[in-house]
Amino acid sequence: MSESTETPGAAVPAVQALAAAGAGRRVIRRHRVTTRIWHWVNLVALTILLMSGLNIFNAHPRLYWGQFGADSDRPFLELGARGSEDDPRGFAEIMGHRIGTTGILGVSAGPDGDPLIQGFPSWSTLPSWRDLATARRWHFFFAWIFVANLAAYLAAGLLNGHFRHDIAPRRDELRPRTLAHHVFDHLRLRFPRGEAALHYNVLQKLAYLGVIFVALPLMVLTGLTMSPGIDAAAPWLLDLFGGRQSARTLHFLVAGSILFFVVIHLAALLAVGVWNELRSMITGRYVIKEDRPT
Repeated sequence: MSESTETPGAAVPAVQALAAAGAGRRVIRRHRVTTRIWHWVNLVALTILLMSGLNIFNAHPRLYWGQFGADSDRPFLELGARGSEDDPRGFAEIMGHRIGTTGILGVSAGPDGDPLIQGFPSWSTLPSWRDLATARRWHFFFAWIFVANLAAYLAAGLLNGHFRHDIAPRRDELRPRTLAHHVFDHLRLRFPRGEAALHYNVLQKLAYLGVIFVALPLMVLTGLTMSPGIDAAAPWLLDLFGGRQSARTLHFLVAGSILFFVVIHLAALLAVGVWNELRSMITGRYVIKEDRPT
């Protein structure tokens, strides 16, 4: 996450030193404190939520749609194994289409090197062994940390104008030609430099809006819908998502979309410069390269 601000007075000495050295660089303040805190708390919380969630999924590696969910019902998605005990073959089946996934999904190498029959491999789960009770404790504890962190970030973003000034796209940015231009630039790994790097482009704005206001709240609501206690207090959640099993499926799919967003985010980080971006998310200081006057 990022937002751009003008270089404050505290950063002026550093800026002047760089300019005097003829380095063609300028130090600016980037990322508000609230954004930086939210980013790192979210990184820890979402990592633990993902890994503990995969352990929970392994207890019943199938997804259903609607009110169904008994073992005899046909799943929407299933991770499993076929074959003999000595030679199990892993598979992922999605809407009746089966794909062999031995070594990754369904069947993977256990701690002793022998084939381990479970949905996701042990290295991707928390804890690494099959323990539904412990995984649920980790998941529920960090889920509430995530909810509190998200609520605080949304409140801060609304009060300080971050969403209105930095993330909301302008009307001219939503024109098809403008969108296509940014898409082609990203496909060619051409990223903004100099002053243009101080602001979100429209693709970033749309991605962040989708994650912050759609994916993350959907994760929270579908997670709450899977709780019998919450369902008793708010039965409308079951009607909203078409049943507890539908909520579980949506929860899993949205988690996958957030993971995809993180992968793209990291790829962009590698393309534009890891240290500069990482430093800006830790200290708020960001260096931009400026064209020298001719």
